[in-house]
Amino acid sequence: MAKNPPPPPPEQSTPEYPAISGFIERASGEEVSGLYGDVKEALGSLKGPKAEHGKKAGKAVARTEELLQQLMQVREKLEKDTKGKGGGRR
Repeated sequence: MAKNPPPPPPEQSTPEYPAISGFIERASGEEVSGLYGDVKEALGSLKGPKAEHGKKAGKAVARTEELLQQLMQVREKLEKDTKGKGGGRR
């Protein structure tokens, strides 16, 4: 008696983040730069045992800012390419 193979796992959809997408579509570079200012300031003021956690969170915030800046650069490049090609698809 032959065994039936197990069914394939369900396809995982790509996660979507509409709030981030919407922000990136309309934000300016200054808005991205200032987005985490208050958070970084608060993390820098932590004292005692929480200071170590604050440092880790600060690194995560810095990396997030880098990623947002990269997204901004990609958006600007896409906009530039679209304008250079005569306004988009036909």
